[in-house]
Amino acid sequence: MKIRFAAALFLLCTTPVFAAMKMPAGAPKHGFRAEFLLDFTDVSKKIVELAEAMPAAKYNWRPAPGVRSVSEVYMHIAGGNYFLATFAGAKPPSYDTRTLEKITDKARVVEELKKSIEYLRMVALNGTDADLEKPIKMFGNDTTHRGALMTALNHLHEHLGQSIAYARMNGVVPPWSARE
Repeated sequence: MKIRFAAALFLLCTTPVFAAMKMPAGAPKHGFRAEFLLDFTDVSKKIVELAEAMPAAKYNWRPAPGVRSVSEVYMHIAGGNYFLATFAGAKPPSYDTRTLEKITDKARVVEELKKSIEYLRMVALNGTDADLEKPIKMFGNDTTHRGALMTALNHLHEHLGQSIAYARMNGVVPPWSARE
């Protein structure tokens, strides 16, 4: 079992997608934050690539009435990056989620999305391994700073999947799929 896991991990880490990822200078090489940043870099890159590939004319598209539009999903992701980082002890830049999700201009959406991603990346980079164990309350539950970062990562993956579905419904192939 251990040999199969090690072989799978080796193949995963040596595939072109992961091998091509550049970790920021000063990034931890081992442990949870290193693993978090590797996955975070991948999912964030895909979200931004998809946001850039989606035509500006489709940013107001929504699959049904009452469901978030393309731009609202990306701005929800940005707001989530800021908000969830507060549970890991960060103080977010000044923003208002009610106005953040009203941004519909593609260039602004992509810019805000990138800023929120860099903000969350800096929260993970500036924390310490000891910080990860700090207990917190999050949505009424006991967890740790590590739990807050995991929730942020899960949130990104959830909305990447939603964004892929939105893109495909509009005839946009995710850029990383087109390269394969």
